[in-house]
Amino acid sequence: MRDVEEPEVDETDVLVRVRAAAANPLDWFAFTGTPYIARPGFGLTKPTGKLGADFAGVVERIGNSVNRFQPGDEVYGTTTGSFAELVSVGEDVSLSPKPTPLSFEQAAAVPVAALTALQALRDKGSVAAGQHVLVNGAAGGVGTFTVQIAKALGAEVTAVCSSRNVDMVAALGADDVVDYTREDFTQGAPRYDLMIDVAGSRPWSEVKRVLRPGAQVVIVGGPKTNRMLGPLGHMLQMTVGSLFASQKTTFFISKENTDDLATLTGLIESGKVTPFVEQTYPLDQVSEAVAYLGTGHARGKLVITI
Repeated sequence: MRDVEEPEVDETDVLVRVRAAAANPLDWFAFTGTPYIARPGFGLTKPTGKLGADFAGVVERIGNSVNRFQPGDEVYGTTTGSFAELVSVGEDVSLSPKPTPLSFEQAAAVPVAALTALQALRDKGSVAAGQHVLVNGAAGGVGTFTVQIAKALGAEVTAVCSSRNVDMVAALGADDVVDYTREDFTQGAPRYDLMIDVAGSRPWSEVKRVLRPGAQVVIVGGPKTNRMLGPLGHMLQMTVGSLFASQKTTFFISKENTDDLATLTGLIESGKVTPFVEQTYPLDQVSEAVAYLGTGHARGKLVITI
C-alpha cells in the first residue's frame, strides 16, 4: 500500500472513485511471475504493471469532451490498475452504467469474467438454442457466468465441478451437474455440441469421447502447475490433438468493450444472470485474495472493497 498521485483526466476520460474491484487469474500470474515465459511482460524480478482490472464505483470528475457520464453516476467496467481508490477510464473504452439491481461488490465481479463467458459462448462457440453445452470448471468466476449465459441463450447445460459446489452450480440453472470427484464426465453417455473448458483438467484424448462430430471446444483457462508455460501447455496440447479431428479447438482472450457490457447489463437487469461473490477483502488484503484465487478453490468471484 502506498500513496500515489491522482490519475490524470484527459478530454475524453472519466475519473472514477472505486468502491470495489475484483481479483482475476491474470493478477495471480503477475504476482507470482508465472508462467516464466510471460515474465518479460509481467516484470523479470517483480510485477511492473498496475494490477487489477474489474471495478465499480462513482464518477468523480469528467473530461471536457465527455457526454455519456456525469459526476455522481454509478458505473462499472475495466481498466488497468483498479486496485486503487481512483482510476481514470476512457469514456468509450469499457465503461457502462452500473446495473441497477447490483451492489458495487457484485458489479465489480462482472466485467472480465462475464465478458469472457459471453464471448466464449457467442463469438467463439457460436452457441445456438437447443445445443448441449458442457462447462468444465463451472464453479469459478468464468464458469458461474458461463452456466447462466448459456442458459439465457437457450442451451442445455451440463456443468462439471467438485462436491462442495454441486448445489451452488445447480442453483445457477445448470440442467445437469457432474461431481468430478465421483464421476468421470468423459466416460458418460451424453454428447456435447460445445465445451467451454475453464479448468483445463482433461487431455484431448479423453475430451473427444464426449464431443459430437463438428463440436467446438473453447479454452478459456488451464492448470497453473506448469510453471514454464502455465495454461499455454494445455492449450497447445488440445490444439495439436484436435488438428485432424472433425471437432475443433480454439482459445482466446476476451476483449473489453462497452457494447458487450451493455449486453451483460441487460441480462443482469432481466434476472437471467447474477454474479456470485464468495468473499470480499479490504484493499490492504489484495495479496490474500489473489493467493486464495491461486489455490483454484475459489467459488465465483473474490472482490476487493475500497
